[in-house]
Amino acid sequence: MEQLLRTPLTDLVGVRHPVVQTGMGWVAGPRLVSGTANAGGLGILASATMTFEELEKAIVEVKERTDQPFGVNLRADAGDAADRCRLLIDHGVKVASFALAPKPELIAMLKERDIVVIPSIGAPKHAKKVASWGADAVMIQGGEGGGHTGNVPTTLLLPTVLDAVDIPVVAAGGFFDGRGLAAALSYGAAGVGMGTRFLLTRDSTVPDAVKQRYLAADLDGTVVTAKVDGMPHRMLRTELVESVEEGNALKRLGPTARRTLAFKRMSGMSWRQLVADGRAMKHGQDRSWAQMVLAANTPMMLRAGLVEGDAGAGVLASGQVVGVIDDLPSCEELIDRVVTRAAAELRRTQGYLA
Repeated sequence: MEQLLRTPLTDLVGVRHPVVQTGMGWVAGPRLVSGTANAGGLGILASATMTFEELEKAIVEVKERTDQPFGVNLRADAGDAADRCRLLIDHGVKVASFALAPKPELIAMLKERDIVVIPSIGAPKHAKKVASWGADAVMIQGGEGGGHTGNVPTTLLLPTVLDAVDIPVVAAGGFFDGRGLAAALSYGAAGVGMGTRFLLTRDSTVPDAVKQRYLAADLDGTVVTAKVDGMPHRMLRTELVESVEEGNALKRLGPTARRTLAFKRMSGMSWRQLVADGRAMKHGQDRSWAQMVLAANTPMMLRAGLVEGDAGAGVLASGQVVGVIDDLPSCEELIDRVVTRAAAELRRTQGYLA
């Protein structure tokens, strides 16, 4: 599809369309990322649930599947964050996105090698901070989304961040079609990020039975809870989530310990690395040690639901937008119709001008 919309994001990254597929753990793998890239959007590979070796293998696979720009989402507080940044440099990855604000030295290292740095932020003050450190753009996520960015809706968070910084701003949280893209561009955003909408595509490797679970959800089919990993997180209302919501900390201790051990085995991390990462997360996010222990739940519970398809043993992260999605297009079909509709809406609204 030809380029219909040119924005600061498309110019900055070199993609045809101002649409970003966000870096969802266990979901944003090589197939989804390359499908997005080949369709003209910006695909973001999720690395937080990958070992260093798995990340390198995934990057190589994406490069085999597409010659278009793509990005990798990194944990800024990970003990090997600098090594992973060097991996992006070695493989010529175009974009480094971060779930938390990266240190200024990491931003400088990436920018020296012409890698575009796009941290995700949840408040204007955080946008100002990373912009002053040299970030090329920021992604904001409103409370409608599935991340840990707070409960301020996108319609209020976006304009306040746009007023705070002069770098491109990508809006996420509640976007699923061309009307949303047109609205975001009208606010002044450079594009939109979508997570749940890309999870529900044919290019997503999430098991079909789980996708049907998502499609059956309505607008009140999600809940924001802090009892899974110690921080507010939006997910589908499943029997497991409901039981966790109703349970107490003592009952969760045994399953938490088991999942911590499982994650340690899967990641190949030593106890020293796990503790070091926990300290970094606690310092960076002001979490208690109890919350750090709970956070060990998340990778394995998400894996059980999104990879193994066991909603009874896992959780299904989701944006509130799941309640208005009812189909499974390919990435190409999705991006084509989003961009086509957005262009049509922007042309239509020109008629309102006196």
